[in-house]
Amino acid sequence: MDVTALLQSVKNGSTSIAEAEQLLRTLPYESLGFANLDHHRRIRTGCGEVIFCQSKTVEQVAVIFEHLAAREANVLGTRASAKQAEAVKKLFPEVRYKKNGGLLLLERAPVQKIGRVAVCTAGTADIPVAEEAAATAEFYGAAVDRFFDVGVAGIHRLFDKLPQIESANVIVAIAGMEGALAGVLAGLVDKPVIAVPTSVGYGANFHGLSALLTMLNSCAEGISVVNIDNGYGAGYLGAQINRLVEGKNR
Repeated sequence: MDVTALLQSVKNGSTSIAEAEQLLRTLPYESLGFANLDHHRRIRTGCGEVIFCQSKTVEQVAVIFEHLAAREANVLGTRASAKQAEAVKKLFPEVRYKKNGGLLLLERAPVQKIGRVAVCTAGTADIPVAEEAAATAEFYGAAVDRFFDVGVAGIHRLFDKLPQIESANVIVAIAGMEGALAGVLAGLVDKPVIAVPTSVGYGANFHGLSALLTMLNSCAEGISVVNIDNGYGAGYLGAQINRLVEGKNR
């Protein structure tokens, strides 16, 4: 909820005091019994609550989506299954579902895209995590360029795209296997690099642990590391950095 807009609507008479009171009553959070929706988060942090769909039932995701959308807000769901997407689409046919990344997107108000975030993957198998990162950054107002399959196994592919990548305000580097891409990028550019280890790899990859340790132990400066497969966290952080670079606090 935009409190300024609400107060303005009360002032101009389009919203009654009783209606405003009802909206403000659920402003800190709204209890659904199985979930407490944090409607206050956008006021505190500039970014509203997002639905983490994994492990929730189809019905729970649909109800949460409905209550968030009732406030005419843009809504994002991550790690959504096809069945969850189908249930939400019955309520909101305009919802977009990105299967390759598990994202549900409802855009009620157009989002102005500013700056640039570069999202890079070492391989094609890392694209689902990259799409989660890219769509999240876009949801929060960043213009995003995607550079897929530019890993160190064929480093000439990375060099070919490097001028475009380093012109971004922040770079998200996503890699499985040994996770070398983030360190290589950080050693070549003067922009912050957000490293995302993925669970892509053979047995000794330990479901992403090898990539995580490589990224944490990189000798290149300017790297921050999020958790394994956490494309959402990387996209959110990338959008925050991008917004600060562009001089936009919210």
